[in-house]
Amino acid sequence: MAARRPNRNKTVLVVIAGVVMLAITVGLRLADPPFVAAVRELTFDYYQRLWPREYQALPVRIVDIDDASLKEFGQWPWPRTRIAKLVDRLTELGAASIAFDMVFSEADRTSPARFAESIDLGGTPDAARVRALLSRLPDNDTTLAETLVDKPVILGFAALTNKSGGLPQPKAGVAFAGTDPTQILSPFASALTSLPKLQEGASGAGGISLSHADTGGVVRRIPLLFSSGKALYPSLAIEALRLAQGASGFLVRSTGASGEADTGRPAIAAVRVGAFTIPTTADGELWVYYTPARAERYVSLRDLFDPQRQAAVRDRLEGNIVFVGTSAVGLNDIRATPLGGLVPGVSVHAQAAEQIIAGTYLSRPDWADGLENLITVALGLLVIAALVATGPVPSAVIGAVLALSGVAVAVFAFREASLLIDPIYPSLSALVVYGGAALQQYIVSDREKRFVRRAFAQYLAPELLSKLEEQPDAMKLGGEMRALSIMFMDVRGFTPISEMLAPQDLVHFLNTLLSPLSDAIQLQAGTIDKYIGDSIMAFWNAPLETPDHAALACRAALRMREIVVELNAADAFGFKAGHKPIQEVQIGVGINTGPACVGNMGSDRRFNYSVVGDAVNVAARIESSCKAVGSELLVSEDTVRAAPGFAYLEAGEIPLKGKSQPVALFALAGDQALAATPEFAALKTQHERLIAAWHAGDGWKADMALTACRKAAPDHLATFYDRFADRVATIRGGKT
Repeated sequence: MAARRPNRNKTVLVVIAGVVMLAITVGLRLADPPFVAAVRELTFDYYQRLWPREYQALPVRIVDIDDASLKEFGQWPWPRTRIAKLVDRLTELGAASIAFDMVFSEADRTSPARFAESIDLGGTPDAARVRALLSRLPDNDTTLAETLVDKPVILGFAALTNKSGGLPQPKAGVAFAGTDPTQILSPFASALTSLPKLQEGASGAGGISLSHADTGGVVRRIPLLFSSGKALYPSLAIEALRLAQGASGFLVRSTGASGEADTGRPAIAAVRVGAFTIPTTADGELWVYYTPARAERYVSLRDLFDPQRQAAVRDRLEGNIVFVGTSAVGLNDIRATPLGGLVPGVSVHAQAAEQIIAGTYLSRPDWADGLENLITVALGLLVIAALVATGPVPSAVIGAVLALSGVAVAVFAFREASLLIDPIYPSLSALVVYGGAALQQYIVSDREKRFVRRAFAQYLAPELLSKLEEQPDAMKLGGEMRALSIMFMDVRGFTPISEMLAPQDLVHFLNTLLSPLSDAIQLQAGTIDKYIGDSIMAFWNAPLETPDHAALACRAALRMREIVVELNAADAFGFKAGHKPIQEVQIGVGINTGPACVGNMGSDRRFNYSVVGDAVNVAARIESSCKAVGSELLVSEDTVRAAPGFAYLEAGEIPLKGKSQPVALFALAGDQALAATPEFAALKTQHERLIAAWHAGDGWKADMALTACRKAAPDHLATFYDRFADRVATIRGGKT
């Protein structure tokens, strides 16, 4: 019965493990939990770190309420009258628009009337007169509101998730083409706005809130539009652009508009403000493409009021969009960017305006997620296929090359088209798939190796067994036809030997003889089939294929003969020392080469790796003919053809038991080195004459050739030619 291979479904199990891991990673990508999004966005951050936007001298400046300005004008918050002076100064310097990255949501506590209420002047008549005098002075907020009128000033507002605030006063008209943007954008509950009188005086209102989609506290996107559910409001950046261009409103394009692809869900495609059309994400956000920090982008607010810097300040601010914000650490408006540094929050809005003017956009296309999922699946399947086809190390190299190629393509897409494509998740997914499939392959291979060692440890040399463990697919268990070289070895005269030895001595004799003979077989890559008393059955070319199996069998036989000679010379069996009637041991070895069926045979619980077939029977008959032929080593004609170059001597065609046709046999006299000597060449010439005369029935010539052969033959062929003498005698009528 053929034993089943434990790794019969090895490939299937590896593929299943890989596909399961691939399904998990693809499902995780489709769910897109925060940590997956964080990895993807970190990849996009590194794009910008390696290839940031190149700074250009564009008409965008930041008036910075820096530490020097706070030192000059006092701690924040400043009186609104100073803000009014700032607006007047910027207007005088020719600012195209003035955008405040701040909210003036509370009344100025330094206004005269509020100041009077906050101090204790007592109940004296003078106190009443002081309060009356202060209350008649202009209100600071009113002063600022009046200053804002007819000036291109934008006040910021912050979107809130609760209803504690109000709504900004609309300043710009918003038109749309396609789906109503208020049905697409998530509405804010309320907004933190500046005082109503300030909003009334301002020309614009812009949102300063940042994207909720960003992870890790890094500002990567800013909303360009905000929705209250009923009305739309612009961000600070595009409102500043609108006023700088003198535009009256915005045009929003969304799915459903002419020329816009239907993505399957409502989405915003672009926002147009004046001469600029800005591509957006589906949620109406802009990916900010940063430059490294540049000092020329900033103007210290202190310098605006420094008489010695007037000309330089005017050159830098005239005709520019001016964002007013702070870099002072104590005012807590510092943001992290993809470049890895910290910048004032106002810089985010200013850089957004810069890239809009420059027309330099980052794009995360609608099809990017689908493409990345497709790459994830394709890369995972390729890794599984490579692992099954080539093994762990080559497939790891293939996977690494594919992953690096994906990274290279993604980098090229960013450099050439500013596309944000994530190559990292597909690569990590492929690594997970490889790990799962490789682990399964290791488990199956380890089980397979244990099976191989259990099944073949008794048959094979350790070196061959290790090779078989590494190449388990080289064997086919369960029976297969294969060209084999089969050897049978038997001890000549074993019955008398067994009779003259005690049982324990007989066991010692067999172990002493069979151990080195077995080593000789295994050193020549032979597989020991079984021990049958004093006999060994072995074969070559299974379970591992060995193309020169016939030559290996012949070398093993020659070495076995040498071992017996060495054991006899050393009296390893103790026959001479024990004065046994038999002093030396002789063996007979028969080798045949031919097709046979090889495989595990037996029951499901107990089996042997063995070989059966006519070629096996012939090998056994050849070995049993060694005594009659007089040669210790006898091979078939098929073996001679399969292993040319050895020192062979034809032994004639001898009928074998169980065979209808006689089989040509050859004595194996030595290896290729002996065959190449002049002495053996001379012997072979005389031997061929002997064979020719014998076949011709010419007793006289046969006798002459036999005499020449005996003179030229080495000692171990003496018995071989003695048996030939008997054959020659038969063709001479019994005369020698």
